[in-house]
Amino acid sequence: MLDPEQWLPLLVVVFTIISIFLLSLPSTFRPDVRFKEDGNPIKTRVQILVLGDIGRSPRIQYHALSIAKHGGLVDLIGYTSSELHPRIRCESSIIVHGLAPAPDCLRTSNKWLFLLFAPLKVISQALSVYYALGYRTPPAKWLLVQNPPTIPTLLVAQAICFIRNTRLIIDWHNFGYSILALKLGSTHPLVRLSWLLEKAFSAKATAHLTVSNAMARVLQGKWGLKDLLLPLHDRPFPEFQPLDESQCIEFLGRCPDTGPFMDKLSTGDMSLLVSSTSWTPDEDFSLLLEALVSYSKLATSAQPRLPEILAIITGKGPQKESFLSRIGALTEAGKLKRVHVRTAWLSVEDYAKLLGSADLGVSLHTSSSGVDLPMKVVDMLGCGLPVVGWDRFEAWPELIREGINGRGFHSSDGLCTALASLFGSEKQDLRRMRQGALLDGQRRWDDEWDSVAGKLLGLCT
Repeated sequence: MLDPEQWLPLLVVVFTIISIFLLSLPSTFRPDVRFKEDGNPIKTRVQILVLGDIGRSPRIQYHALSIAKHGGLVDLIGYTSSELHPRIRCESSIIVHGLAPAPDCLRTSNKWLFLLFAPLKVISQALSVYYALGYRTPPAKWLLVQNPPTIPTLLVAQAICFIRNTRLIIDWHNFGYSILALKLGSTHPLVRLSWLLEKAFSAKATAHLTVSNAMARVLQGKWGLKDLLLPLHDRPFPEFQPLDESQCIEFLGRCPDTGPFMDKLSTGDMSLLVSSTSWTPDEDFSLLLEALVSYSKLATSAQPRLPEILAIITGKGPQKESFLSRIGALTEAGKLKRVHVRTAWLSVEDYAKLLGSADLGVSLHTSSSGVDLPMKVVDMLGCGLPVVGWDRFEAWPELIREGINGRGFHSSDGLCTALASLFGSEKQDLRRMRQGALLDGQRRWDDEWDSVAGKLLGLCT
């Protein structure tokens, strides 16, 4: 048995380590009244976390703007690689905290290297997120987290909420495990493990926001989540508005991608097709290319009265260069004689004007889970732009009503048939669908957010 002179120093060391650990923990949220710089009380404080590029996460930015609009204070945390929404930059109630990206050496598209580097990348991200949530930002009543990505986001979020007495809201955009399955395959053990972790880490959240009713049903039925499940559909923000004829002419004339074709666009000899993408595996742009090749063949043979198509595809992402090389090869081979394809990266304002000036929108989102919805379609409808899109997933009818505000397809031939039908003859079907899009676009983000998230956060009655 150790005498006191031997174990007392050890006890002091252990006590010191424990004390330092406890004293270094993040501070705890206390519901006292605080005031903004302008003297108005802060109705609530919310940390918003997206383990991704804030500028390419419009829904997260809309959450922040809505909270600030109703008197809340927001700490917006994520990567800041892209330009933020213009209103966020000038909103004093929103404080942006940029995350340091993972080292470049841990990024790879190789499947086997991914398995090797993924744990190291997760550790790097976990430390960065924990420090941002726990030390770079004051304690908040609420923490709203975008999911996916799930790992390590939800684990760190749960730990921070426990330490800081913060309530967790998960904003479900999709399922993390289903996106991982696109890379590794649905039967891979890591995909199964990802699903188990996603289910476990989400179980203790205070509330869940979902982008579709179908997603809420899956979380309740298959995942067994019993806490507050609130569908909050994406709706267009005020920037996305229909344009009158003079506004369309002004924009098309000054836009570098449409200006050279202005004469044909104004006479109806050319139709403007728009699609937006993140250039990720859940959008198969080979479908669009095959459809455009078939359309060109049709327009130069059986249906010569079909208008030319100017297809503008906006966005950034990993598969863009591959797409551009295929476009170049098809053009050189003479397979796109009646079709012109351009890619662009536009500001929010110009992107909205492009949608408002277009004839038809295209969505190639296939949905890895079957229950998420593409926000690009919401923006298109907000501008009164009818949409044709891949319709083979459960949630699609929540957004598009067949023949009323858009059409569905499930093959390149189906897309070509839709284009020829809508752009041919007198375009009566296209005009009718535009009226349906205008009607659906009348319900805006504020209408949806105030009645769901606004009430949850205690900001709206």
